[in-house]
Amino acid sequence: MTRKLLIASLLLGVAGMAHARTPPSTVAGSNRALSAEARAQALVAAMTTQEKLAIIHGYFPPLAKPAEPIAMIPSAGHIPGIPRLGIPTLRESDASLGVANQIEQRKGDTATALPASLATAATFNPALAYAGGAMIGAEARAKSFNILLAGGVNLTRDPWNGRNFEYLGEDPLLAGVMAGEHIRGVQSNHIVSTIKHFALNSQETGRTVLDARIGKAALRESDLLAFQIATEIGDPASVMCAYNKVNGDYACENDWLLNGVLKQDWGYKGWVMSDWGAVHSTEKAALGGLDQESGQELDDAIYFGQPFEEALNAGRIPAARLDDMVQRILYGVIASGLMDDPVPESPRQIDYAGHADIAQRAAEEGIVLLKNEGDLLPLAKSARRIVLIGGHADVGVLSGGGSSQVRSVGGAPVEIPLTKGAAASFARMTWHASSPLNAIRALAPQAEVSYVDGSDPRAAAEAARRADLAIVFGWQWQTEAQDPENMRLPGNQDALIDAVATANRKTVVVLETGGPVEMPWIAKVPALMQAWYPGQRGGEAIANILFGDVAPSGRLPITFPVRADQAPRPEPAGLAELHVAEARRDAGDKTNYGMTGGVAPFAVDYPEGAEVGYRWYAMKGVKPLFPFGHGLTYTRFTYTNLQVQDGAALTVSFDVTNAGSRTGADVPQLYVQARGSAGVPAWRLAGFDKLSLSPGETRRVTMTVDPRLIARFEEGKGWRLDNGDYALAVGHHAGDATLKGVAKLDALSLKP
Repeated sequence: MTRKLLIASLLLGVAGMAHARTPPSTVAGSNRALSAEARAQALVAAMTTQEKLAIIHGYFPPLAKPAEPIAMIPSAGHIPGIPRLGIPTLRESDASLGVANQIEQRKGDTATALPASLATAATFNPALAYAGGAMIGAEARAKSFNILLAGGVNLTRDPWNGRNFEYLGEDPLLAGVMAGEHIRGVQSNHIVSTIKHFALNSQETGRTVLDARIGKAALRESDLLAFQIATEIGDPASVMCAYNKVNGDYACENDWLLNGVLKQDWGYKGWVMSDWGAVHSTEKAALGGLDQESGQELDDAIYFGQPFEEALNAGRIPAARLDDMVQRILYGVIASGLMDDPVPESPRQIDYAGHADIAQRAAEEGIVLLKNEGDLLPLAKSARRIVLIGGHADVGVLSGGGSSQVRSVGGAPVEIPLTKGAAASFARMTWHASSPLNAIRALAPQAEVSYVDGSDPRAAAEAARRADLAIVFGWQWQTEAQDPENMRLPGNQDALIDAVATANRKTVVVLETGGPVEMPWIAKVPALMQAWYPGQRGGEAIANILFGDVAPSGRLPITFPVRADQAPRPEPAGLAELHVAEARRDAGDKTNYGMTGGVAPFAVDYPEGAEVGYRWYAMKGVKPLFPFGHGLTYTRFTYTNLQVQDGAALTVSFDVTNAGSRTGADVPQLYVQARGSAGVPAWRLAGFDKLSLSPGETRRVTMTVDPRLIARFEEGKGWRLDNGDYALAVGHHAGDATLKGVAKLDALSLKP
């Protein structure tokens, strides 16, 4: 299906709002001939002070107790509309991987579950990111939601971050492009998408109290550049500020971050909403750039309620600032199309079958073939005896936990409540009902395909010994609100894999994890696939890759270290403090820990600066287990005929040829060596493409480089690119230089 047809199939018809509305011709701000900014200004001018105050803070429905009861969908947030002005009620849903319904607060409400965002990043296919966003946006609209808390773009600075699976990897270009396309897809449905979490929310341990410390120029060249690229592509109607502090000030009251970078330098016109429980003040937050307090019941006080009105009346918050806050909210509502095309007031039909196909395609393109000794894969459908071991592969595939959790179509065959930890109140260990066992049986009907649960390594090894082929499903569950304590597969899985691989040399390991894990058994295993959390069609996607019905084309969006101590930080900062708080709580301390989890404030330093991920490993001269951009295929691709156009701008062209005997997809990557603000030469991803080629087919690829990717940032001045020679390489992954060249570039200055 073409991209145009794929997206067209997602768009659903909507009904008008059920409540009475003033005819549009007489409503302030209804003139569609005017700009969104002018319309928002007209609405603000027509609003009373009380109406303005009501829109700058919102309810958290599970805990909300308004003075006068109102109808609210059990969900993340609710801000009542203003019918007389045609301003719609804002209904917010978590939605990184689908319309979320974490612990089934809406009984029976299911949605399509995409694979983890890391899997989408691993596709290196912006069109798929768009399609996934459009699909989620269509389902949200059909369910009467009009704001999706989607668009996670925090860079992977630590491989153990519990929320890495919700994000898009370690590189600013890849993460920025993929997030921007996802946001653009969501908002194609005339609803609002956020971009989050702004900024440097790079770990979950102590996320509400930690101070993330980094040089401002380094932050501009890394995490903020990813946000900037995504914002330029997706134009999100709202930005969600993070829980943590950034260089001493909470992100949701950080004047430099919100007013200086976002609103002044980038010219952002939408609104800044807080994360849920991330507001700590009234005046400092309002003057520091926060426009709306979200999920107010999760804060220590409703800071943008009565305290805001008192500060406004006393002149501590200017009336002009309140008008600006409201105008920004209304600008986002108008610019996204929501004002003119309101969502239906009652649920509409959803094409779940068509949407599941999108989820499956994302999973298939996102699965990364990491190792394939002796071309063990693809499997022959004539195999006689195949045994699947572990990971509940008989019934489903693993899902990540937290606010992104989707109650997927088909149900949850395995669901394990948490008994402790910061995520216990809103997360469960959940598997989607997509059985790899059934999918493999369907593709190899002549084979005897069995399953053992892997709880006993000896029994599993014996089953493997009797089989022609063994497939072990390794898993590590991760969730928002807490980090794993290490990078190892839990339980006895390492021993299990070792025993199975010892018993049967033809062993394939399929990993369902939220990121990299240590692999002490890697030398014994000839074939290894990274399936991430593959979504509600993950079983079918895994089977198709294993048997070659779909050629593997995923590439790693994150470096896989050999050991945790290769990373800049070997374990979550603040973990010891968290254990102390948990021990006090378990001992009977009844202190209300709130969103802090009882963890004392602490600092997390990021001395790697802009050299995130693969740049860190190169700078330290450390070889990882698998590099960023790595991924194998069932064919072979060659690169030739490099041509460099330089001077005022850099454009690189080369030929890609499928030199193998099977059709496949390739992801050529362009890296350029540049000096950032730290002055250290570093190779940076400057371009990528994805293309499918038949055997023997050649196609010319051209990449034009955004100069910010290879420039340095000077605080107070902007981007600076020095004139001179820049080494470049075209390769299959970071560190690979299949083609080498040099570009001679002119000096260039760009605004921040």
